[in-house]
Formats: sequence, C-alpha cells, structure tokens
Amino acid sequence: MSDIETLRAALQRLEGKPYPAYKDCAGRYAFPGFTLTVDHVQGDPFAEPSRVSVHLPLAKAGIPADLLATPSRALGVESHLARGFTALAARRSRPLGSGKGGLITMDGPLQEVMPSTAVQLREGFLEARFQVGLPARGRRAMGCAAAELLCDAVPELVAATLLYPNLDAAALGRAAAANEDADALRGALGPQGLAAFVADGAALPRRSGVDPRPLDGTPVPFASPQSLRVEIDLPNGGRVTGMGIPRGVTLIVGGGFHGKSTLLQALELGVYNHCPGDGRERVATDPSAVKIRAEDRRAVAGVDISPFIDDLPGGTDTRCFATQDASGSTSQAAGILEALEAGARVLLMDEDTSATNFMIRDQRMQELIAKEKEPITPFVDKVRQLWEQLGVSTILVMGGSGDYFEVADTVIAMDAYRPRDVTAEARAVAARHPGARRREGGERFGEVRPRRPDGRSLDPRRGHRAESVKSLGVKTVLFGTEEIDLTAVEQLVHPGQLRAVGAALLALRERADGATHVAELLDGVEQLVATGGLDALSPWPVGNLSGFRRFELAAALNRLRTLRLVS
Repeated sequence: MSDIETLRAALQRLEGKPYPAYKDCAGRYAFPGFTLTVDHVQGDPFAEPSRVSVHLPLAKAGIPADLLATPSRALGVESHLARGFTALAARRSRPLGSGKGGLITMDGPLQEVMPSTAVQLREGFLEARFQVGLPARGRRAMGCAAAELLCDAVPELVAATLLYPNLDAAALGRAAAANEDADALRGALGPQGLAAFVADGAALPRRSGVDPRPLDGTPVPFASPQSLRVEIDLPNGGRVTGMGIPRGVTLIVGGGFHGKSTLLQALELGVYNHCPGDGRERVATDPSAVKIRAEDRRAVAGVDISPFIDDLPGGTDTRCFATQDASGSTSQAAGILEALEAGARVLLMDEDTSATNFMIRDQRMQELIAKEKEPITPFVDKVRQLWEQLGVSTILVMGGSGDYFEVADTVIAMDAYRPRDVTAEARAVAARHPGARRREGGERFGEVRPRRPDGRSLDPRRGHRAESVKSLGVKTVLFGTEEIDLTAVEQLVHPGQLRAVGAALLALRERADGATHVAELLDGVEQLVATGGLDALSPWPVGNLSGFRRFELAAALNRLRTLRLVS
C-alpha cells in the first residue's frame, strides 16, 4: 500500500474517535511527485490548525532555471507561488464541523515582497508550509473528511499552484523580473546620490488606511518634474525615468489632500519590493530609511536625547533619559537617536504625526519664552547638522512652517497628486521674508551614544513557561508578561514580521551579555538570519515568519518596558 493510501486509511479509522487521536498521523508520507509532512497536529479543534508542509524537487516543479538565476528572481518566484497558493486555498476550503476544521491556510504575502517561510526554494527543493484545520464534530474526529483534505484537496492545491505547467508562466516571469528590477533600482540609489526614487507612471494612492491594495479606478499617474527626473537602467525593464530625491534635506509641501502624505507613505514602504500590479513596484527608498513620529506614553530606556532636549526641570539627566511615559517631544527625540544608533541614514517625518514643539519654535515664542526656560531644541535647528555632520538625510512633509525653507536642499510641492520642484521659489520666498527666529542648539549635533542592554531585563518567562512570545497582528508583541506596543512603527506591514521580530528578540537576548552594544546585537541577529534563514529563529519548522529589518527589531527592543542598560 502506498503512503497516500496508508494515510487515508489511518485517518478514516479515526472517524468518531476523540480528537487527540489525530496525533497518530504526524509524520512524513510519500505522495506522487512530492512528500507531505504533518509537522504538528493540533490538540483541539479550536486550537491553531495543524502544521503541514510539502517538499518537491525543483525538477518536478519544473520551474525554469532562468527564473531562479539570482536570489532576487528566486524571491519573486517564492512570493508569487505563496500568493497563488494562499488565494486558491482561501477560495476552495470551507469550514467543516467544529472550530477551524476544513480550512487550509497559508501565511501568504500582501503587497510587499519579502523573505518568508511559507514557500522556500533551496537546495534543489521547493517547500511550502501551511495549516490544515483537521475537522471534528464537537471534539470527535471526522477522519473521513480529514482524509479528503490531506489526500485529495492538498494534492490538488499543490498541482494547481506549485507545478510550473499549471501556472501562468507570463505572470511568474513578471514576478521574477519585477523583484530583480526593484533590487537593482534600490541598489542604484547610492551611486546616484539619491535617498529615494519614484518612477514615472507609478500609482501611489491606496484603497484605504487598512487596505494596502492600489486605489480602484484611474489614480493620477506619478510624473516627475523635469528638474528632478533621473534615468536608471534595470536588468529587465530597461531604462526607466522618474523623480530622484537627492540626499540631504527634502521638504514635501502643498495644500491639504494634495498627496503629501501619500507620497511619504509610498516612500516609507519603498524599503520593500512590491508585487507586479501594485503600482509601487518602482518606488525605491534607501533600505536604512526609518519613519519617525511622536509617540506619547511609550517607554524610553537610557537614550541620550541631549542633542534635542536638555536641562529639564528637576535636573533629569537627558544624556541617559529613561521614562515609562514619554511625551510627544521626548518620544520623537528618542526615536531619532534610536534610529541613528541602529544605523539609519534617512529619516522620514510628517508634521501630522510629529510633536509641534519638537518641530519648530517661532520668533514670537522665542521672544515670549527665553531659551534658558525652554529645554527643547527644535528639529529645524538640527536637521542640517544631521546631514552635514552625520550624513543623515531627512525627507519631511511640512505644510505649516516656512521656517524650514531656509534649511532645505530640495522642496517638492504636491499639487493634485502631481509633484513640482519649487526649490527656487521657496528660496526666493525665504529671501523676501527672512526669518527673524534665532537658531538654537549650538553648532554641533551632539553624540549618538551606544547603549549596552542587560540581557536579564529581557525576560520571556510567563507562568510555568520559560519562553512565551506571541504576536497580535502588526501591532503588538507579547514578550513574557510584557506587551510591546508597536502601533506607531509604521514600516511593519505583515503579521509574519511581528512573529519573526518576537523570535528575534529571544536571539538578541541570548547575545546581550552586558558588554555588547545595541548595534552589535542587531548585527548578530542579522548574521544569524543571513546564514540560516528565518528558520534559524524557530526551534521547529513554521510557515508564518516574514522578513524584517534591524530597525523594526530595534523598535521592539526599545519599547520593551523592562529594558535596562549596563552603565
């Protein structure tokens, strides 16, 4: 009897038995053309569904070698396959019996293309990991229905979504090419002195704040002003033109609802590649760009915020600032210094999500409140120092303060979603109406002081469990008994990233010996993933981890309320 018939018979014999009897079916089975592995069986119909994986030789999958010729192309293929498997499984599977029975699900990608454990191409094999809800009536196994799921529905899904002869070859080719082009585009930014690039014809608006798909209808296609237009040669797409945002200080200005924040949001997510048809496939941002915003009530652990805030009432030491309840200004200052510590070379900011008193202090307020009574040095007086002394660029949406005209290298005005280069006009306005405010904060930016976390303050214990780490959507990581609120970390886009960040915190904790700085700890985790893939973060195979950047891992570490430093 073949393995598939052995599994079918074993499942059918479980009909009506207590649900835990399903655990006898864990193991590996040779199916025609692939191997099916039941990695973990859920203990209850209402628990997380059972983890299942399939492995098939690339020769059996039939994917042409040219689509896998570079890591970029292979990742595009992986993402496309996962997207197809996820969509077809959602259409074909139906709830059956109690709990999550009957459902076949994969933690597939959204609009972004990033490494994932859902579908992987490696060492001559294609592996797909997904979940199957083994069906039950009450808490009794529906063995015959489970046999149909694993022995019939799964092979049909594999054939339809993972075997090249059954795929849309043109779409798969576009996925490989688009991802390779996106990596090449981002790689061209540095040599061209750019912080970001937006291609002509890009469609930036999204359907809503909770739906990242492109806006329905015919949104205004992006068109670069001639003065900022650059050309970049791509390996598949040939020569593309678009708006290059130079390194330095860039303002995005314009009236309300004209597309300022839409452009910035596209740049925020330009650190990731996007799937074909997204409209932002050729939007690329420096991979070290970090969105900074005010974040009232967040925790801050030993950050030197003295470049921005000093001489607080009560003598609080801002060179090692710590609080469990940060204000808008202290949180924004801490966010900048934490990003610099992690290696950010581009800061992205929007006045709508910034603390007003952190961004500007105008002449009238300077006259009313003397500097010795104001501990905050506004960002307008530090942004050029960031660029000139540290080489850190800033792209800032600013609609309410012309004082930034005097410190900007480039000014882009959005007019009905169309960009205009108004740098010369802004400088002329500044010359006609010279600002009377006095510069504050001295001639130097100040230090970015490295910090050394105490690993003992990263405690993942919860109850009797030595390590308890969970995530909730893209907002929260539960680390031990602590809840890490990542709502304001806007460059986290996929639940799988939070799961991976939570696991990475455990890896970081193991390296936090009290002598290692934050940047070195981030280096260590990056190297772990670069060497062993996302699987290096998990003790067993899972299909729900997605790629993350060091900056989002740092954000989670910095918001852990128990974090303590070694002095």
